[in-house]
Amino acid sequence: MTQRINIDGRDIGEGCPPYIVAEMSGNHNRDLSRALRIIDAAKAAGADAVKLQTYRADTITIDHYGDEFIVKGGLWNGRRLYELYEEAHTPWEWHAPIFEHARRIGITVFSSPFDSTAVDFLEELGAPAYKIASPELIDLPLIRKVAQTGKPIVMSTGAATLEEIAEAIQTARSAGVNELVVLHCTAAYPAPPEEANLASIKSLAEQFDVVVGLSDHTLGTTVSAMAVGFGASFIEKHFTLARADGGVDSAFSLEPHELAELVTTARIAQTAVGKPTFGPTSSEASVLRNRRSLYVVKPVIKGEVLTLDNIRSIRPANGLKPKFLESVLGRRAARNLAFGEPLSFEMLEN
Repeated sequence: MTQRINIDGRDIGEGCPPYIVAEMSGNHNRDLSRALRIIDAAKAAGADAVKLQTYRADTITIDHYGDEFIVKGGLWNGRRLYELYEEAHTPWEWHAPIFEHARRIGITVFSSPFDSTAVDFLEELGAPAYKIASPELIDLPLIRKVAQTGKPIVMSTGAATLEEIAEAIQTARSAGVNELVVLHCTAAYPAPPEEANLASIKSLAEQFDVVVGLSDHTLGTTVSAMAVGFGASFIEKHFTLARADGGVDSAFSLEPHELAELVTTARIAQTAVGKPTFGPTSSEASVLRNRRSLYVVKPVIKGEVLTLDNIRSIRPANGLKPKFLESVLGRRAARNLAFGEPLSFEMLEN
């Protein structure tokens, strides 16, 4: 399997800058012009892509008032599912102008389909990739449908067991998908940092041989930037123009200056990871001379014994290493030694 994939001409994976995705979700607040401004702001912040969610309220749930159709706990506590999704969904007639606008300004846009009709619709728009949302990871028929497009697939794994993750990956691969990204995710809104469990990222990479990343619902950018150090090549964060504007996802979404900060810090983190290295780096070469070494600190005449009075370990590092101090003490000078000379074995008798 590959440890690198390509979405819309951009390589993602080992050795590449982290791929940063701004998740619009419902932060358009039912205003197309705002949705287009979100895309502009994501581009200006340096994000690689904007992600949508493609569903209608009646393709993801039913208009029912039963207790099991009411959200229990969390950010949307007490909301009826149908009403919540009606408010949050991106109208399908907006998709074409959104895709066109993104292409015009040079930023990738793709989406999470939530049923087979959404896949067919996104194919008509030329979507370059697909995202499987965490709750849909167990919808193997949907994954199979998406895989049949031949496009790269990004999967979130919030709340999924290892067995469920394996089934989803196997379903995609058996349908012919080789370009696959698996995102570690804590599907809480917002997610507490103590439940981020970033060590899972490397485990996913090792167990499934896939490009890995993080779908991050924690507040701020710290956890996302740290994830890069754990091997994340793909970072997804919810994004809005301003949290004060409200909206179903605004409370845990980044603002433009925070997204720009994430782009910068994630790329710094990626370059900082590097590889196991011991010994001076190129930038350390100039400071090696500031190590200690053995120097003549008082004039010594030929034949005189070296002592702690006339030999010391000082900076810079032009003389013998300090570890040789005990072996040179008590030996005699082979010639006159001047104050400030770095000590070498050739300066000693025998």
